Amino acid sequence: MTAPARALAAAPRRRRRQDRAGYLFLLPWFGGLLFMIVPFFASLYLAFTEYDLLTPPRWAGLDNFREMLGDALLHQSLKVTFIYTLVSVPLSLAVALGVAIVLDRGVRGLAVYRSVYYLPSLLGGSVAIVMLWRYLFGYDGIVNDALAWFGITGPAWTTDPDYALSTLILLHVWTFGAPMVIFLAGLRQIPAMYYEASAMDGASKWRQFRSITLPLLSPIIFFNLVQSLIASFQTFTQGYVLSNGSGGPADSTLFYNLYLYQKGFAEFDMGYASSMAWLLLMIIAGFTAINFLTARFWVFYDN
Repeated sequence: MTAPARALAAAPRRRRRQDRAGYLFLLPWFGGLLFMIVPFFASLYLAFTEYDLLTPPRWAGLDNFREMLGDALLHQSLKVTFIYTLVSVPLSLAVALGVAIVLDRGVRGLAVYRSVYYLPSLLGGSVAIVMLWRYLFGYDGIVNDALAWFGITGPAWTTDPDYALSTLILLHVWTFGAPMVIFLAGLRQIPAMYYEASAMDGASKWRQFRSITLPLLSPIIFFNLVQSLIASFQTFTQGYVLSNGSGGPADSTLFYNLYLYQKGFAEFDMGYASSMAWLLLMIIAGFTAINFLTARFWVFYDN
């Protein structure tokens, strides 16, 4: 048998060995999946029951979902979460993109700046940072002390219903590091020849940004947008810590996940909490589907 024939005969065996190696590396993921499937279907069942964690679940059909229609606090939590998401996500992505463009111009000590800007993304959702934020924006906090230098009397930001949610939106914008790093990696992949050719044609920096940077960076923008939307809809820690678990003041920081927690673990209405979890899943799935359906109109792939 000639060498090419032997290589051709050995190819199926080599592919089988590679397949086995691939499945071996996937085993940890499949193991983790087993721990997710059972709670997934258990919550689906509990969504149609009355369950207080102490007695066996009792089938209730669609009662939990009907109750949602008249639940004023649930409607308030949806309002708070939607405002938070629709304001904070575009702002944080805009800031992340702006900082990434500045760093992409070859700033000295880029690795240091990249680490410093990324750090808030790691800490922004922690209890310690939210406690610090509550102190900074308290009535006697540093923010009001700084405003006093200019003769301005600041409000009690975290205890005023008109401003409490705004402080959390600002906290979310401050944690722009993760999308910024991804934007920076995307900017590094755009060929310089496009900018050089457009400059020779007399294109301004704004025209280059609008006609070159944004179209070629649109897949990265799309990825960051989907990730940020999903994360913001699941916000919990910030509202819980800022309001000591109440969602106050005047339910202005009552995020959907915080209200779900109150129903499930404070009122022991786990059936209703499970139905709320499935409603949140449908909301996130709906927004994600809209992004994917509209992506073909604004996301550009160079292939």
